[in-house]
Amino acid sequence: MLFGSMARIALTARFQQAITPNALRSYLAEFISTFFFVFAVVGSMMSSRKLMPDAASDPASLVMVAVANAFALSSAVYIAANVSGGHINPAVTFGMAVGGHISVPNAICYWISQMVASVMACLLLRVTIVGQHVPTYGITEEMTGFGASVLEGVLTFGLVYTVYAAGDPRNGALGGIGPLAVGFMAGANVLATGPFSGGSMNPACAFGSAVVAGSFRNQAVYWVGPLIGGAVAGLLYDNVVYPTQSSPDPLTGISLTGISG
Repeated sequence: MLFGSMARIALTARFQQAITPNALRSYLAEFISTFFFVFAVVGSMMSSRKLMPDAASDPASLVMVAVANAFALSSAVYIAANVSGGHINPAVTFGMAVGGHISVPNAICYWISQMVASVMACLLLRVTIVGQHVPTYGITEEMTGFGASVLEGVLTFGLVYTVYAAGDPRNGALGGIGPLAVGFMAGANVLATGPFSGGSMNPACAFGSAVVAGSFRNQAVYWVGPLIGGAVAGLLYDNVVYPTQSSPDPLTGISLTGISG
């Protein structure tokens, strides 16, 4: 009885923490940053189709999307870093939750904010650009679903590991360089694997475009791989490569003396 009562009290306290003014501001920050990130990334895909009729086989199209990923993610992380931690990605949030940097109720609210923002961004593109369909992420015929999941997991591992390193105050005062490092990693990953799996690394981005396009084919690839990759990256960085000694903010995952991605 005592244990059950203590568990209920702890659970209630966690949910109360998830609806504080600071928490609500962090959800809004995640919504805004994720909205503009997805708008830029999916919009760049649509622009490449407009400019290059055979965009699927044109290397310039891949470069265009990779640059949009790098610029948009760097900016999105930077503007939200000191409010929400600048996750912009359910895989980053999941990695932070598994590592104990953010509570489960807060992580769920982050996920909701990120996915709603992604759907809204893709819906805006669909409504305003009536001559094109919203593109979805897909895997090439040379790959299996399992192979694509592994590939997306590896990409997301690199991205989330960079997020941890970029936001670690023990690496020095990185300032705006941290978000740039995160963006560069995302752009490089898109260049490396865009023709094979799309280089999503972000379940929210894949989810939003799938909802608006009405096609959920291979959607599991963009959830299973990234979530596992993000969790492994966070656990490895925190517990093996660079064990954590300072306590992060339980809401955002931000250490008291630095920023987090």
